[in-house]
Amino acid sequence: MTDFSLLRYYAPSEKRDKPERVQADLCIYGGSPAGIAAAVQASRMGLKAVIAEFGQHLGGLTASGLGRTDFGHKTSLGGIAKEFYQKLGSHYGSDEPEGTAWFMEPHVAERIFTEWVEQAGVPVYYGQHLSGVEKQNGKIVQITMENGNVFRAGAFIDATYEGDLFARAGVSYHVGREANEVHKETWNGIQFGSPWHTFKAWVDPFVKEGKPDSGLLYGVSDAAPGIQGQGDRSIQAYNFRICLTDVPDNRVAFPAPSGYDPGKFALLSRYLQAGVWDALTLHKPMPNGKTDLNNFGAVSTDHIGANHAWPEADYAQRERMFQEHVHYNLGMLHFLANDESVPEPVRREVSRWGLPADEFTSTANWPHYLYVREGRRMIGEVVMNQNHCLKYLKAEDSVGLASYGMDSHNCRRIVLDGRCVNEGDVEIPVSGPYPISYRSIVPKGDECTNLLVPVCLSSSHIAYGSIRMEPVFMVLGQSAATAAALALKDGRAVQDVDYAQLRKQLLQDGQTLDVQ
Repeated sequence: MTDFSLLRYYAPSEKRDKPERVQADLCIYGGSPAGIAAAVQASRMGLKAVIAEFGQHLGGLTASGLGRTDFGHKTSLGGIAKEFYQKLGSHYGSDEPEGTAWFMEPHVAERIFTEWVEQAGVPVYYGQHLSGVEKQNGKIVQITMENGNVFRAGAFIDATYEGDLFARAGVSYHVGREANEVHKETWNGIQFGSPWHTFKAWVDPFVKEGKPDSGLLYGVSDAAPGIQGQGDRSIQAYNFRICLTDVPDNRVAFPAPSGYDPGKFALLSRYLQAGVWDALTLHKPMPNGKTDLNNFGAVSTDHIGANHAWPEADYAQRERMFQEHVHYNLGMLHFLANDESVPEPVRREVSRWGLPADEFTSTANWPHYLYVREGRRMIGEVVMNQNHCLKYLKAEDSVGLASYGMDSHNCRRIVLDGRCVNEGDVEIPVSGPYPISYRSIVPKGDECTNLLVPVCLSSSHIAYGSIRMEPVFMVLGQSAATAAALALKDGRAVQDVDYAQLRKQLLQDGQTLDVQ
């Protein structure tokens, strides 16, 4: 049995005997694609940049299993984001007009990102767990890590998926779903009625079927349903984007995770017994016999409801939730391939697949990072919302385009009328690319004047479901670094950057800012 509990991501950092003091023009906290694009752009503009990365790998989800890029409209991507997909095209060979490729193996993405920061001369400090932020006169002066390292800079970028840096800097934010009335939306808040990822058969939620006093099955909540459109603290479910292969020479059978408990999959077993088998449906091919497995259906890889505390949790709490998600996702695959309660044809189908031996070699072939689909969301002067996505409102200070549909995974699994019901799924298309406001990636001026936030930007829950795509994060990372360079050059707050000057530089550097 592989002890996956040894893959501790959020364990406390050991205090260094001689902590480092790092001085830079721009400090980027987070080695996500946004952070990497920011570092490359900063270097091109003559800044001394540094990346402080929480984990041990670069590339965030793009290099951790999310190999089937969610891109919306390809033509909406420019600049460094397009360069990345052209690099993939060069690697795999592409017959697309601009030489791009959109599907990738995780190790290839990580190699490209690593080469980029090396070529840019940007040092990366791994294992940097933020412990403190020092501000003076509304500006971040330095950030300190658990291991004692100190990073000082003239400007900072929070490129994390959780928004840890801006939160510690005292910037306003929101967690959960706003009520529709807050931004005059219709798809925010509690949402019942989606035809997708819902139960296609009646499934009893109780430990002893028909007996409510026996308790609920693992994964089912006793929360009250609430009212359509009502706000709450729920966030869309997380999972791992799991890289699989059916190539025998590269396939590792699904091991049982540490503390494996088949009882946690009783709900899935009941769903199978009801006649529905769809948990591995969204299993899309990638190069060299690999796939990107994502959630599909009512009971799949999304660990619904297990992540609501994540955005504001401390590292010890996140570690427990991280391991619970490992257990749930890896345990589900092991269960489906081996448990005798699973129909034999399903076991046979799942057993065709395994973890690729040549991916994630430092973490037992399991993805480095959990798919944190939504963390904190900053509250800036402009809050991107459904009306921007649907083009009822238009941001006139564009720093990039988004074009994916408004996509929220389920947030809760509850009991209604004695059966299991998933709630929160929304999949609403947009009519095409739309601009993202510069004022949505900077805090309010009275909160912090030298910080930019390209990932956990100022957005409502449902608009974030459209914006939260890895290519868009790269676009916004490049734009954030460009704005930081201009602010430092002119000695201005990031809120006071001349937009006309910013726009000129972004267009010069290949960004796509306008809807064609």
